[in-house]
Amino acid sequence: MPTLHRPFAFPRLAAALLLASASLVAAPTVLAQGKVAMLLPGSINDQSWNANGFGAITKLKSNGAETAYSENVAPSDHIETMKDYARRGFNPVIGHSGRFLSAAQRVGPEFEKTSFIVGSGASGMGKNVTSVDYDNAQVGYIMGVLAARMSKTGKIGSVNGLEGLPNVVQQVGGFRQGVKSVKPNAEVRVIYIKDMEDAAMAKEAALALIAGGADFVFGKLNAGQNGIVQAAKEKNVYTSGRSFGHVEAAPQQVLAAIIEKWDDMYVAAAAEARAGTLKPALLTYGYEAKAGPGADLMYAPGKAYGPAVPKDVVAEIEAIKKKFASGQLTLTVAKDDARGGL
Repeated sequence: MPTLHRPFAFPRLAAALLLASASLVAAPTVLAQGKVAMLLPGSINDQSWNANGFGAITKLKSNGAETAYSENVAPSDHIETMKDYARRGFNPVIGHSGRFLSAAQRVGPEFEKTSFIVGSGASGMGKNVTSVDYDNAQVGYIMGVLAARMSKTGKIGSVNGLEGLPNVVQQVGGFRQGVKSVKPNAEVRVIYIKDMEDAAMAKEAALALIAGGADFVFGKLNAGQNGIVQAAKEKNVYTSGRSFGHVEAAPQQVLAAIIEKWDDMYVAAAAEARAGTLKPALLTYGYEAKAGPGADLMYAPGKAYGPAVPKDVVAEIEAIKKKFASGQLTLTVAKDDARGGL
C-alpha cells in the first residue's frame, strides 16, 4: 500500500511560473489556493528522483496550494490512488514518473475536469493528460562528453533501470552518443538492473563495471543511485549524481550531478492547469527554452563542476550547451543507442 499523507494548506499566495512555448518563464499569474496532489513511486528520502518530486510539492505548497502526496505507490495502486485524489477535488493530480502514464490515460476520461500531469511521461492524451520532462538526451549527451574527457582507460560504464522507458532511452542513448562524439573508440558498457530503488544491486553492477576497467560510471536510478556513488567512492573512480547529496557523499568522485528543476516545471504546469490552458501533450524543456533547461549539470549551488574537471573541459561542455540553445546541435536518439552491453 502507498504511504498516504494528509493535505496541508499554506495561507499565502505567491507568483507562479507559467509554461509558454515549452519554457520556464515567470508570469504574473498567481497560483490560487487550489488542491494539488502527487504520487511518487519511491521514498521521498532517496536523495534522488523522489526527493526531487517532494521538493516540487513543497514548493507548490509554499506558492499557495493545498497539497497532498503518496509515496511508495506500487503499480497495482496507481489507478485507485489517482482516482481517490480526483474524487477529493485535487486538480491537478501529478504522477512523478513515466510509470504513472498508463494510469493517467485510463483515469483521465473518467475525470474530465481534472488535469493529470505525468513527470517524465512520453506523451499526452485526450483532453486532460499532459507529460512534462527536461531534455534527457541533451543532459545525457553533455554528461557523456564529461565522462569521455575524464576517463583515462577509455572504458566507461552506465547503470540504469526501466530499460526501454522513453526518457531512459533518451538519457542513456544521449550519454553514449556524447561519449562517442569526442572519443569514438571509447568502450561504453551499459547494465540495466530490475529495481530503480535497489542500491545494493546498483552497487554490485557498478563494481562489476569498475572491475572491467571502467573509470567513470554514469547512472539514471532513484535510491539505487546511492549504490553507484558508494562503489565509485570505494574504488576511487569518477561518477555522476542526481542531487547535491550525492556530491556531498563523494565530493572527490562525483564530478557533477544532474539537478532536475521539477519544482519549476510542476509549478508552471499547475498554474496552466488552474488557468485551463495546459495542453494535453509532451512538454519538453531543453537548453533552447527561453528561460533555460529543466535540468542542468551542477556540483554545488552556483558551481557547475567539481574541482577535478579541467577548465578546457568545462569550456567545451559550455560551448555544447550553447549549440543546443541556438539549434546548431540537435540530437536523434534511437533505442539501439541505449542498448544494454557494449
